Amino acid sequence: MYWESFGFKEAPFALTPNPSFLFLSSPHQEAFAHLLFAIENRAGFIELSGEVGTGKTTLVRTLLNQLDPETHRTALIFNPILSPLGFMKEVNAEFALPTEGNEIRDLHAALNAYLLEENRAGHTVVLVIDEAQNLSVEVLEHVRLISNLETESDKLIQIVLVGQPELNALLARDELRQLDQRITVRYHLKPMCFDDTCAYIRHRIRFAADGREPLVFSPGAFKRIFKFSGGLPRLINGVCDRALLLAYTRDCKEVTPAMASLAIADLRKESPRRRRALQVRALSAALVLCVVIIAGFSAVSFHLLPEEKKAVTEKKEARETQEADKMPPLSAEAARQAIAAQPEQENLYAAVNAVLDAWQVQRVDPVPGQPANLRTLVRQRGLVASKFSASFELLTRLDAPALLHIALPGGGERLVALVGADRGGLEVVPQVAGRSKLSHAELAQLWTGGTTVLWKDFHGIASRTKAADKAAGTKALQGLLKQVDCYAGPLDGNLNEATKAALAEFQRREQLTADGKVGAQTLMLLYRKAGGFFPPGLMRVGANGKQTTGRI
Repeated sequence: MYWESFGFKEAPFALTPNPSFLFLSSPHQEAFAHLLFAIENRAGFIELSGEVGTGKTTLVRTLLNQLDPETHRTALIFNPILSPLGFMKEVNAEFALPTEGNEIRDLHAALNAYLLEENRAGHTVVLVIDEAQNLSVEVLEHVRLISNLETESDKLIQIVLVGQPELNALLARDELRQLDQRITVRYHLKPMCFDDTCAYIRHRIRFAADGREPLVFSPGAFKRIFKFSGGLPRLINGVCDRALLLAYTRDCKEVTPAMASLAIADLRKESPRRRRALQVRALSAALVLCVVIIAGFSAVSFHLLPEEKKAVTEKKEARETQEADKMPPLSAEAARQAIAAQPEQENLYAAVNAVLDAWQVQRVDPVPGQPANLRTLVRQRGLVASKFSASFELLTRLDAPALLHIALPGGGERLVALVGADRGGLEVVPQVAGRSKLSHAELAQLWTGGTTVLWKDFHGIASRTKAADKAAGTKALQGLLKQVDCYAGPLDGNLNEATKAALAEFQRREQLTADGKVGAQTLMLLYRKAGGFFPPGLMRVGANGKQTTGRI
């Protein structure tokens, strides 16, 4: 094949969905985090929509590969144009259940018995239905009936509907309103931006060439490919594959703008109707977005090129920094008085909800007459609250929104949520003396180190107590250590010296106490560094794509 002449081990721009090539752009990261969090919290019904070619199928295949087979049972239906009976047989076959007979009732009973058995074993059952916009109303009604299978406390099956934007219109039909109302988590996957498109192309080249880049795309080629594709991975792959063939025929190691244009023209000839349809959809979406932006936001940056957007963002950041510098310093006394003036429960809910917002988790609401505490509120949303003494430097390394404990002069304390850090200052909730941003020095005079970080133990490693559960947790831990290149042994669930040494090596690398123990800070950083989990960050990203500050 022509791509072999460049030294690629496989075709870098094949159109077949391949989880091995997964590139997590910003939209893909958010979508992945939504899906993973919804499944781990047993949300029940989940919807993922997106335009043709945005990478939905690759994303859900990666999600299924990510789920631990020892704790999850998964099935993927990718040909949903079936009758209700055919659909139920397909579902049962995917879970290795009996499919004989032509009675839906019997198939449904077999599935229910299976789900109850898996629930008793502590397993999460996940059913993903791809191309769900093609489902008939009758089949969707059976999907709803499957979702009715539950215990008093748990949904027995997590159903992920994946489809094109037409799926939303289908679910909006009056006869499907019961199903539509049960969808608790929705995410619409958007195309990639220009920077992500460039990184995506380079990622696929490097992956197919074992880390090398035997072929490069010129800046002009990147721009033309992005303009044509609109950031849709499938169109990007189509153009790049043709551009690769052109480079091969011309014995070139660089794809020029002219070659990109020829590849685009070739692709347009192949499917003009499809391209026009995509352009119409993109135009419609753009018009709707313009209306929304004009109604509530500034429309200036919407029409700017990436370079102009970068300049505007940099100017905005510089202006915010200058404005912060002009404000008179906030005295410690004034700040403490302002913090103490807020009622304790009001302060608690404001701070906790600010961190929940960062996690994109549903907020907690006060219950009249029932005072709450921090740990109770956190448990309601499936997070872990870990309290320890921290420094600004440690919070920078953890890169996690945190609750800072502020001691009051007369006793007691209040919480300040630290949810962001950039060149303009430290973003805090609730406001302190009318300020939503404080300088490092202003916050340092109030805070003495007491910190509670809310985080997600995605694999439940720290909470497993039974021997069998501990082994599964250790196996998950070994998998994380392997992903960060600290462990090369087998995933056997044995917390042996090799595993402890790998854990200590990771701790040394992340400047933690190298005790080889599984602590909260270690797990937070492991999940963040291993990839695939995407907890919210504290450090803001600037226009140049880098963190705007090296420390808090």
